[in-house]
Order: sequence, then structure tokens, then C-alpha cells
Amino acid sequence: MKKLLPLVILITSFSFSQNIRFDGIVQDANKEPLEMANVMAMNQGTKTMDAYAITNDKGKFFLNLKPNSTYSIKLSYLGMQNKEITVMTETQNITQNITMESGGIELEGVEIVREMPVSIQGDTIVYNADSFKTGTERKLEDILKKLPGVEVNADGEVEVEGKKVSKLMVEGKDFFDGDTKLGVKNIPADAVDKVQVLRNYNENSVLKGVENNQDNIAMNIKLKDGKKNFWFGDVTAGIGVAHKEERYNVNPKLFYYSPKYSINVITNFNNIGELPLTFQDYFKFSGGFKNMMAKGGSNFNVSSNDIGISLLRNDRAKEIETNFGAANFSYSATKAWTLSGFAILSSSITDLETTSQINYLDPNSTDIASTENKNDVAHQKNNFGLFKLSSSYKPNSDFQLDYDMLSKLSDQVEDNSLLRETITNSGTNTENIFTDKKQKPVSVNQNLGIYYTASDKNVFAFEMQHLYQNEDPFYNANLQTQPFNLIGYLSGQNRNDITQKRFVQTNKIVAKLDYYYMVTPKSNINITFGNTYSHQNFDSSIYQILDNQSVNNLTDDSNTNDVTYNFNDAFVGLHYKVLTGKFTFTPGVSLHTFSLNNQQLGSDYKQSFTRVLPDFYALYQIKKSENITYNFALTNNFTDINKLAEGFVLNSYNSLSAGNRTLENAMAQSHSIRYFKYNMFNFENIFAAANYTRTVDAVKSRFVFNGVNQASEAINSAFADESFSAYGGYGRSFFKYYKASLNVNFLWSKFNNIQFNPVTSTDIAITNESFTQSYTIKLSTNFKKLPNIELGYDYDINDYQSSRFYTDKPSVKVDYFFLKSFSFVSEYEFYHYYNNDRTTENEYDFLSASLIYQKTKDSHWEYKISGTNLLNTTSLNDDSFNQNIIRTSQYRVQPRYVIFSLKYNL
Repeated sequence: MKKLLPLVILITSFSFSQNIRFDGIVQDANKEPLEMANVMAMNQGTKTMDAYAITNDKGKFFLNLKPNSTYSIKLSYLGMQNKEITVMTETQNITQNITMESGGIELEGVEIVREMPVSIQGDTIVYNADSFKTGTERKLEDILKKLPGVEVNADGEVEVEGKKVSKLMVEGKDFFDGDTKLGVKNIPADAVDKVQVLRNYNENSVLKGVENNQDNIAMNIKLKDGKKNFWFGDVTAGIGVAHKEERYNVNPKLFYYSPKYSINVITNFNNIGELPLTFQDYFKFSGGFKNMMAKGGSNFNVSSNDIGISLLRNDRAKEIETNFGAANFSYSATKAWTLSGFAILSSSITDLETTSQINYLDPNSTDIASTENKNDVAHQKNNFGLFKLSSSYKPNSDFQLDYDMLSKLSDQVEDNSLLRETITNSGTNTENIFTDKKQKPVSVNQNLGIYYTASDKNVFAFEMQHLYQNEDPFYNANLQTQPFNLIGYLSGQNRNDITQKRFVQTNKIVAKLDYYYMVTPKSNINITFGNTYSHQNFDSSIYQILDNQSVNNLTDDSNTNDVTYNFNDAFVGLHYKVLTGKFTFTPGVSLHTFSLNNQQLGSDYKQSFTRVLPDFYALYQIKKSENITYNFALTNNFTDINKLAEGFVLNSYNSLSAGNRTLENAMAQSHSIRYFKYNMFNFENIFAAANYTRTVDAVKSRFVFNGVNQASEAINSAFADESFSAYGGYGRSFFKYYKASLNVNFLWSKFNNIQFNPVTSTDIAITNESFTQSYTIKLSTNFKKLPNIELGYDYDINDYQSSRFYTDKPSVKVDYFFLKSFSFVSEYEFYHYYNNDRTTENEYDFLSASLIYQKTKDSHWEYKISGTNLLNTTSLNDDSFNQNIIRTSQYRVQPRYVIFSLKYNL
């Protein structure tokens, strides 16, 4: 390796030393420099593009050209006439300024952009996919990872300029709106012609000029001409080789795009651990629904009543079997009316095995008060469905009517068998515990939007959302020891069998009317009238099954809940947006009247009050590709019904909680600042951000520990919780073939709680701080005819109280397209996990590889042999912590698989 690196540098230096540098400034007729003009050099002898550039903020460009050649230099710039000049190179560098004349961009300018690897069209960055392909790409994700300024994380989320892409489209049509993972993991790479990054995106043309859209990023995929008006896709079928167990993978995908309609069908049936969508993805799948009250000043979130069903870590488990199907459509019924939607169905069976050590902290010190060691074996059955229907009516540029409906259905069952060892001051105890968890939550979210431009100075927007949610979590635990002293509980049984049923129903309606008055072409006044209303019901009961199988209903008020909660927030807001020079300011204020009422235990508890909540936004547009933004907001945060219900709720076999009907709201002030710079001149991308939040009068918990069992109740507090996060990144593409990036993340938080000390019968205020650091560096190549390599290194540090955990993760990926038919890809990851005193330490690594044969790029058949977890790693590590515990665990993963598969490309 030490000998190879200087050789690569020498070859690179030698190749560039043979080039001629052609540079200069692109300017308009008034000698003003033109930033982000497209410049391309076409070799007249070979009829190929040898170099391209995009001017920087000073209009500068440079091209590396071959000596003794004749070039056609083509230029394009939005609002200017396209220009073409001839340059003849010899052996000396050339400097020449180029002047462009004003006028609309013509069709030949579009042709210039079409041929360039990267080009700028207003707020849109256009990447020519073929310019970055090396031959090993099989899906959209493989292309995106090679584009300057674009990153794809492990969850399939796409980031551009450090911002997450909120919408993925194909040919301008939504692709499973609300998630990018299905697109980047399934759209065939050979179908992609262009990747368009749409900055400052607003899908509503009526509001585009009056709202701040700087953080909105969308991506549109343009297909190759041969993929339009034709069905395309592929069918893959694979089978395990040399396995005792039967292993399979069947993955058909079908796509159709025309100007009038589009259809996408994705299916996947396998037992090798491939998950098109995880249950985490299901829960965060937004369907494109936005937060209507982002600048409203109050925050009322409906929480989830999950029962602790285990989630996959790193999408890995001991055994995973998945059946998945998804369909997406878009149909232009008329020129003005478009219908779209999707349906996603998934069924999976998962086996998990986890070995954990949980240390419970002493409230009087940083020492460990008790320890719980356990081996947990879980069997899950997860079924979920996502359904969305959307309608958009746009008869003209002044009116738009949108309607969306998103439904989520799921059916989850988990059976756990665990062996627990508890170590406390009173001794050591070992027991077997069995739990059963079930839930079938349903939610329906509807959105209505009406947008109307009455005149050049008057714009109206009405939006309404309705959420219906029904949850029915069921929990049963069977233990040897009695976990809690509940009123009415019968002690002395051979086994302690305790069950709780919960039913929670939510109806939430949010509506607002915005009026925008254009004071000048660069300023507007926004008046908002809005209302949030929520009605919730919470019912729960606990019962005990005795040794003789009879039922003991625990009917005391402390063990049951029958609660109704109504919340209403009526408000009026005023914002003023003004552009002055390079600055945009949007100060605002909202006046809220809150009304709360919860009914339980035969009485009502009501609260009514008024708040004035300011907010402020500022943008400093330093250059077209460089800016700083600042946000400030004062927000009232409210809990939903879950923390108001005063009867006990079973969180797990050793955790019990109760709410408090007299809880008040918390007040949070937040500050965020963000810097961004993107230099297309040398493809340099810099971003940094910092966020600070301080929450006062926060709703907290009062904990009571009995060994490793805990009970808690929600309380009002005068505590102030704080958090500070910062992240930044630097990325650059250089020498045409190299891409490098560095990313850092920091998160500091301080939380307060109260823990009851049973020895002294006193409450102890606990303040806990945590600090997390993450560093990631990557370097990759993008050669056309040589092997490509991607080197990565992740270093994480988690500090919590007196404990510190480290994770080292170097990685390497090699891909090589050779002999015009073979594609080889291999990935290796090494993990080193340890704590500060090395009492916990583990190392493991993963290696995967695949070899694909496709006779020519137009051949229909592909043959693939692939192996996952080739080193046969058996388990992985992770850690977690909160104010009360520090947990370290190992979980088993699927063994080595070797799969032979056939793929037919339509």
C-alpha cells in the first residue's frame, strides 16, 4: 500500500503535466462576471468532450486541454445568448476572457447542458448520469454516491448540501412520496439519464415567492429516451448455495412512464435479511405530509402507544423472512388535474437474540446501584400497510387545490423468553421471564389545501389536516418474582402472570388561513388565523391470572384509566418578510389562547391561558452559492393524553409509570444558525450548523427504584433542560476522478429528573449530562477503466456521566468493471467497540462480495454470485443510556450466505 500510493500520485501528476491550461473570466457586456456559467470543451478531432467547468463567483473558469488540438468552447448561462468560440492549443497555457450577450437561452444551450457532466440552470443542479457511471452500477443509489455534493446514508436517505432530500420524483412524478429509500434502492441505474437537484423547492407555485424555501431540497430523475413510453425493469431470482437451510431471494420490479401516467411495482420475497422497508421506516414514513404549524409557536404532538416491540439494529437479526409488495401510480386525468398514490404491504417474521448488561445508576453518586444481566430470545410477526391517495388540481398559475389521504395499518406480535440475573445489595437472583406483546394500530391522516392568487398583491392559502388514530396495545408478563405491589394484587402465586390492555383513540384537526399582502416586489406581510383541536380517549385495565387460571381484575383507580382529554389552541400570527440587498428578514409574532380539559376520576381539570410567542428568520445571501441562515423561535410544548392518565401503565415486566392530570406546558426557546457554500468551480461543498434549545418548566419524571424494578410518575418541574448540537461537513471532487469528504457531529445535552430514595424517603434531584461525538472521513475514486476504491473511517465517542464508549469503524469498498462484461464489488467493514477502562471490548467485521456477468450492457440476462457476512460474524454490539441506566448489549446476526441469482432485464 505504501508503494502503491506514490505510484498513483506520480501517474496522476504525469497525466496532468501533459495538459494545457485554458482559463479566463466569463462576463457580460458590462464586464460584470457571470457566476455559474457552463463552459464545455469539445475536441474537434475526436468529437468528444475533453473538459468542462462552471464559473465561480468571480466568473473564473479553467479547463485542462490536450496540446496541439482544436477545440470548440461552448458556453451557456441563464438569460444570456449561448456562445461558441474556437481555440487551438499548442504547448503553452492560454488565458482568454469571454463576453456573453444578453438574451434568452436557446435550444442549443439546452444541448450544451445536456452534454455536460454537471450544469447549473437557475436553482437546479443537473448531473449527467453517464458521466459518472463506471459499469458496476445497478441501482440509483450507486450513481448518487458518485455525484459531487451528494451523499446517501445507510438508511437510504439522500442528502445534498447537508440537507435531506424531502421529495423524490421520476419524470416530474412523485415516487412513493415521503420516502427516498424505495427509489434509491430500486430504480435501475441503466434507466437514469439525468439527476436534477431542485434547490429552494416548493411544489406549490402560488406560495413559491412568499415563503422561505431555502431548506427545501427535491430530486427529479430524468429517464433515458428508450425507457419512456415503454415498460422497463427487471426480475431477479436467487437461491442459496451450499447451505443446510433453504435460502432464496425473488425480486421483480416493473416501471412505466409516459406523459399521461406512470406505474411502479416493486416486490421482494427473501429470507436472507434484505428489508426494502424496516418497521422504523414505516413509523417515520410521512407520505409527504408537512408540519402546518412550523411557524405557529405551539407544539402538540400525538405520541405513539407502542409496547416496546423490539426494533432491528442495523437492519440485522438472527433470522429475517420478508414478503414485500409496493405499487405507485400517477395519472394526469386532464392538463389541470393529477391523481397519484401508492400502496405498500409488508409481512415479516423475525427472530432476535440479545445478550445485555444493564447498570442502574445510584442517584447519590455516579456508582452503579444494581445490575441486570439477561439473555432475551424474541420471535416477531410484523405486518404493515401504507396507502396514499393524492389529488392536485391546477387550472392555472393562480389557483391550486390539493387533497391527500395517508392510511397506516399494522399488526404486530412478539413473544419473548428471557433469562434474567439481577445483582443488588441484597444478593443475586436468577429467573425465567416470558412476555407477550400485541398491537394493531390504525391511523388515517388527511390534508386539504386551497391556494389562490387574487391579484399581484394578494395571495390566500387555506390548509387543514385531520388525524384519526386508534391504538390497542396488549402486554402480558409471566415472572417468578412479584414485580410490583399493586393494590388488589394477590401474592404467594407460583408464577406472577400480569396483563394490561390499553385503548387510545385520537382525533386531531389543524386548520389555518394565511393571507399574504405584497407591500413591494421585495416585501410582504403575512397574517395567519389558525386553530389546533384534539380530542383523545384513554382506557386501560390490569388483571392477574392466578395459578388456578382464574382472573383477578385489579379494579382500584390506581390500576385503571378512563380519561378524556380535549386540547384547543386558537391563534393569530403576523409576519413581515423583506429582502434588502443580500439580506432577507422575517420577524414574526403569534398570539395564542389555549384551553385544556381532562376528565378522569369523576371530575374535570381545566386550564386556560394566553401566550405571545415571537419568532425570527434571517438569511444572508453572501453569493449565489453561499449563505447563512438564522432561526429563533419561542414555543409552547404540550403533552398529550398519555402523561395525563393517572392510573398505572405497564411499560415492561420491570417498569411501571403513572401520569399527572395537573401537568402544565413547557416553554422552549430554540436558536439555529447554518452556513452553506457550494463552489461549482472546483466542486467544493462546505456546510455547518449549530442548534441550541433550552426548555424551562419541563414535564419530568419522578423515579422510584426497587432493585432493578422501577416506577415513575410525571410531574411539573422548574428544571431547565438544555441541548446543543453542531455538525459540519467538507466535500470536494478533484482531478476529475476523486471525491473526498469529512463530516463531524456533536451533541451535548443536560437533563433533569427526580429519583426517590427509599432508604432516606427523600427526593433527589438528578442532573445528567451526555456528550456524543462522531467523525467520518471518506475518499473514493471514479475511474472508467481502472478498479475503483472507497475508503472510509468512522470514529464515535459517547460520554455519559463517568462512562465513555468508543467505536472505530474503518471500511473499504472495491468495484471494478472489466473485460466489458464482468462487475466485481466487495465491501469490508471492521468494528472495534470498547469503553474507557476496557472492561467492555468487542471486535467484529463484515465482508461481502459479488461478481456479475452481463455479456453486453444491452444484454437481457445477468448472472450473479454473491456472498454476505463471508467472515461468518455471529453478533454485533451497541450501547444506550439515559438518566437512570447504562446498557451494553450484543445481538446475533444471520450467518454467511452465498447466493446464486439470475436477473432478466426487461
